[in-house]
Amino acid sequence: MTDASFPIVLTTGRMLEHYHTGTMTRRSNGLNGLVPGRFVEVNGADAKQLRVKDGDRVKVTSRRGSIVLPAKVGSRVDTGVLFIPFHFWEAAANVLTNPASDPTAGIPEFKVCAVRLERAPESGLTAD
Repeated sequence: MTDASFPIVLTTGRMLEHYHTGTMTRRSNGLNGLVPGRFVEVNGADAKQLRVKDGDRVKVTSRRGSIVLPAKVGSRVDTGVLFIPFHFWEAAANVLTNPASDPTAGIPEFKVCAVRLERAPESGLTAD
């Protein structure tokens, strides 16, 4: 659940251009040309409030960890929501989410969690 410390909902998922962790699709020059690397989608209104521009390095932090990646500012996600594709080991979105499993199906809860978004420090930090 979101709260004052983690006010944004993060959702993770797939992209059409890459499959699973990208072990095969990320070897394709054509697919990499379409989606060359990690990013977090941020709604334009949220980005403006945080003074984040398209391409800026941002830090996404949950109760379990942090990752740093470029922002992709636009309107594909709602305000108060971020999206990170999980195909990129360089910004392992599942570090942020909950590995607990559903007791019936045994499926991990990798899809949604509460986070905060901030401009990244200028260091070479890529993950906590």
